[in-house]
Amino acid sequence: MMLNSDTVELDLPPTHSETESGFSDCGGGAGPDGAGPGGPGGGQARGLEPGEPGRKDPQHLSREERRRRRRATAKYRTAHATRERIRVEAFNLAFAELRKLLPTLPPDKKLSKIEILRLAICYISYLNHVLDV
Repeated sequence: MMLNSDTVELDLPPTHSETESGFSDCGGGAGPDGAGPGGPGGGQARGLEPGEPGRKDPQHLSREERRRRRRATAKYRTAHATRERIRVEAFNLAFAELRKLLPTLPPDKKLSKIEILRLAICYISYLNHVLDV
C-alpha cells in the first residue's frame, strides 16, 4: 500500500475482513488519502478499537461483512444445511432414475455418477444409431 506523507498507518495485524474479502485494495477500503467509508482515519472512525480487530459498529459494516455475519448465525447454517441435504437427495434420486434406464451386466451393478453419465451418453448414441439404420 502506498502511503502519502500525511497518511498515518497503525502497525496492527490485518482484520478478518481484510484478509479474506480481497476488497481492501479495490475501492472498498481506505483510499490513498486514508479516507474510507467511515471517513478519515481508516478503521478507527468505523468503530474499530486498536485492541479489538474485527469489532465494528453494525451500521458501518460493508455489505460483504454484513452478509458474512448473517451467514454465521446458527439459524442460517441450519437452514442452509437442510436445503443442501434436500438438493443432494434430489440429485441422487435423479441419478438412480437414470441408472434404472441403462442396460448393464449384471443389472444391479453399482456404478459411480460419472460412469452413469458416460454410459447414458453411449446408450443415447447407440439408440440414435439404431434409429438412423
